[in-house]
Formats: sequence, C-alpha cells, structure tokens
Amino acid sequence: MEKMRVALVQMEAKLGRVERNIRRMEYFIREASANKADVICFPEMCLQGYSQGNPLLCPENVPGPSSERISEMSRNYDITVLAGLAESSGSERPFITHLVALPGGKLMKYRKTHLGESEKPFFLPGNELPVFSFHKAKFGIAICWDLHFPEVSTILSLKGAEIIFAPHASPAIAGNRREIWLKYLTARAYDNALYLAACNLVGDDGTGHRYSGGAIVIDPKGNIVSESFTGREEMLLADLDPDVINTIRRRESGSMRHSFFLAGRRPELYGELT
Repeated sequence: MEKMRVALVQMEAKLGRVERNIRRMEYFIREASANKADVICFPEMCLQGYSQGNPLLCPENVPGPSSERISEMSRNYDITVLAGLAESSGSERPFITHLVALPGGKLMKYRKTHLGESEKPFFLPGNELPVFSFHKAKFGIAICWDLHFPEVSTILSLKGAEIIFAPHASPAIAGNRREIWLKYLTARAYDNALYLAACNLVGDDGTGHRYSGGAIVIDPKGNIVSESFTGREEMLLADLDPDVINTIRRRESGSMRHSFFLAGRRPELYGELT
C-alpha cells in the first residue's frame, strides 16, 4: 500500500430523484479531486435513495446511463469513485450494488451479500466477495449489514485487501451511529490488519425517512484516524499512512505489537462454521 487520501461522503439522497442525486455526487467528486483525494466513497444506494419496495425506486442496469455518467466523472476528475445504487437483476428483486469506477475507464461492482431480514423480500443477495486494485492499494467493499459477519472482512483481508470501504444506509431510529460502529468496526480493522472507512446516508430522503449520517476511518491497529458525526451532509478527508499496514503485512517486525493475526489461522478447526 502507498500513502493515499480518501474522501467519505455523508450524503442526503432523495428517493427517486436520480438526476438531483447525481448532481450532488458530482459536486463532492469535484471537491474531492480538488483536495487531491485518490478515492471517494458514497453511501449505500445513494443514486436512487434507499428504499424497500417503494415504487419510486427504479433499478438500473450496470452498465447503464447512470453508471456510465459516474464512470465519466471518474475519468474527468481523475479519481476512483465508489457509488451505491439499486441494480436491475432481470427479476422483481434488484441487487444492492456498489460501483467501482476507475479513472482509466474500468467499471466494476460489488453486490451486497448479506441482507437484513427486512431487505430479503425486496432484494437479491450477491454471491461474490471481490477485491479491487488501483495503483496505490487493494480494497474490498462491505455494505452495511455485511459488516456484522466477521468472515466477510477476514476473506477480503486474506485476498489482499488493505482497505475495506463500508457504505451504509442506516436510519436515525437505529440509534447513535458512532457508538454502534465502534462496537464492531474497530474489531474488523484490528483483527484483519486493514483500514476500515465507513460512511452513511444523512438527513431526510424526501419521504419522511431520516438517516443519521456519520463517517469514520479506523486504522489497522483499531485507532480512529478521522471521524465526522455532525448530522449534516458533508465530506470527510483522511490520509492513510501505509507504514503500519506494510509493517504488519510484510512481517518486517518481530514484535507482537505488529502481529498479522490471520497468519496464525488454523482453518482445520473451523469446519463447524460451514
């Protein structure tokens, strides 16, 4: 991993107002590029707004008009863009998808693999845990509910991910987002020796549903690098220092302070997990 800057957006996504949401995304992409960010991550389903079964939610194909516009922004502003949308599956239930648009024009995606009980009637789960690469790092994506399953983060780390981006659509009624995240996101970062970068929808979606917002970056030692919990739409910038993770992953130190715990796994003992 090389030194890099990430941008995490707490975004107010209005349900069904795709054009309005894309314009807000471009504003933040432009700001992140001006601030020399290498990657910008938007929240879960920020393109159409998050909803379960609302007719205003119109899934789109990937590639399709909106994903191509996001890819064009990535090229024009020379920044990797991670953006969420409802992706058409060809059936009544779409995927909850996060796009990965690279400045060179490549467009990839991750489909949320773990759905909450309230999501299962309305969405299809994905079945792959990909790791993406660009010139400074390897990263994975885990969307909201995915983060409650430790195996996801472990598999991504074992595949080489140095960062996990964690876009959310967590409602305000769920409780204090900072307190909730610190219960488990620090463990995901620490146990798997990687950076964890999370962001959430914020504000009102135009139909009365409110989101609590929040953005945080946690380092491979479980320390908070940067955070923002203002409850309003804004962008958090954070510089990721590669020294800690490179020391751990390359095992350059014999000290227990820099242990790569996953190197000591005993998979033969874990058969009961399946």
